[in-house]
Amino acid sequence: MTFKRIIATLLALIPLAMTVSAVGERDVAQMLKRLDRELEVSDSYISGRRNLIDSLRRKLSTGLPDGERLDLMLKLGDIYNAYRIDSALHFYQEGMRVSSALKSDSATARFAIRTATYLPLQLFITDAIMLMDSVSAAGVPHGLLTEYYDAQRQMNNYISNIFIDYPSIHDKHRSRETEMQRRLLGVLDKNTPQYKLNLAENYFYQRKLPEAKAVLVELINEINEQNPLYARACHMLADISKAGDDYAGHTYYLALSAISDIRCATLEVASLQELGGLLFRHDDVKRAHAYLSQALRNAVDCRVSLRIIQTSNALPIIENAHKAQINTFRKRIFIVIGIMAVLLIALFVTLRMVYRTNRVQHKLAIRLEKANQTKDVYIAQFLNLCSIYMDKLNQFNKLVSRKISAGKGEDLLKLTKSGKFVEEQSKEFYEVFDDAFLNIYPSFVEDVNKLLQPDKQLTLKDGEKLNTDLRILALMRLGIEDTSRIAQMLNYSVYTIYTYRNKFKSRAIDRDAFEDSVMKIKSIS
Repeated sequence: MTFKRIIATLLALIPLAMTVSAVGERDVAQMLKRLDRELEVSDSYISGRRNLIDSLRRKLSTGLPDGERLDLMLKLGDIYNAYRIDSALHFYQEGMRVSSALKSDSATARFAIRTATYLPLQLFITDAIMLMDSVSAAGVPHGLLTEYYDAQRQMNNYISNIFIDYPSIHDKHRSRETEMQRRLLGVLDKNTPQYKLNLAENYFYQRKLPEAKAVLVELINEINEQNPLYARACHMLADISKAGDDYAGHTYYLALSAISDIRCATLEVASLQELGGLLFRHDDVKRAHAYLSQALRNAVDCRVSLRIIQTSNALPIIENAHKAQINTFRKRIFIVIGIMAVLLIALFVTLRMVYRTNRVQHKLAIRLEKANQTKDVYIAQFLNLCSIYMDKLNQFNKLVSRKISAGKGEDLLKLTKSGKFVEEQSKEFYEVFDDAFLNIYPSFVEDVNKLLQPDKQLTLKDGEKLNTDLRILALMRLGIEDTSRIAQMLNYSVYTIYTYRNKFKSRAIDRDAFEDSVMKIKSIS
């Protein structure tokens, strides 16, 4: 290769490398959401594979020529090998038995190769190696070299993964895998996807990561997600990202590989299992638990002992972390519930207080309305009283005028001296005053008696509303505290009013505070 061609190749690799690494957090989030959606409908893909299997098995049960029967058994084994490994091995082994009985060496070798490839998944490692060696010793038919090298590569890949914690055994089989892949590349058509995938894998093992990236990006642009090679290509791109400490790329391509496995109805998968472990290490415990649980269910359904062991080793740790996370969420929920309960109690108390306040305000409104009504009655009564007094004054004026005109001054003198006129007017005033005052202070008599000693309380005669004692106190409660004013209003002497006030104090429970207590008597309640 000339220097110019080398430079051209490197320049071509640069944008491809950038394409692979240019994966952001948003891309990862969208791909994981897509994977979640695909997992939800994974049963529909599996159902399609089952329908195909059922169709082929029904066809196998019909009378077919030996050649067609062997081809059908091989096809069933291939369909089963990523779905239910024990069934795949059954058809491969049955095909090996039938082809051996028919002395078809080429078919026997093909079934033996297939059987040896997948026996390590059931941990039958020695049996797998012996069976593969038996094919080698007998001589691989020329038309099966491609299948043979690919089977050797795959078998040694499985064994090296089983012994990942035993470097000497792991390295031995990884070296064997690489050698078989090198031979495989020598017999494959260079324009096929299988060649490109193995070439990229070979570059990867040689740590030629840019070259591997370039080939893989070209490959995934050529094939679709429902091609089994697509999942392997994306898994390898994830490994390349991992080698470059690119978490986003690592996660993105593992998710894309897992999506391809789901769409191909492949249960023997490593991508979903590896992705679960990766997400766990980056604190996405919920998804990690979901993916590993699904990977374990897939491994159990597929009867792949290797995947069951690998997933089972990681799952308990994640299960514990998931439980711890659930417990944390549960505690948070309890805290939220507690806070909500407190808030509800506070809301209840607040509503209760608002209700009580509204009731008090309602009562106050009623009291105010009654007070306004009483005030109206009180004003009306006093206006009526004023009207009566004006009328009485007018009548008295006419009476005086007539008496003087008639020369009956002595009769007028007798009328005024008798005090009868004043007494009548006072009586009418008392009736109006008593009614108005008791409308405002309906419990005034009881409230006054509470301030007096038990044996010196006031009693009213039948028909009385207030007596002189109570009227004096009533006027005081209305703010008329001046003795002379009270005397004028009740038509008594100042001395008489003074005597009444002292008498009340002597009968009071608390002499000094009596008049102040009277002033505190409340109106309508």
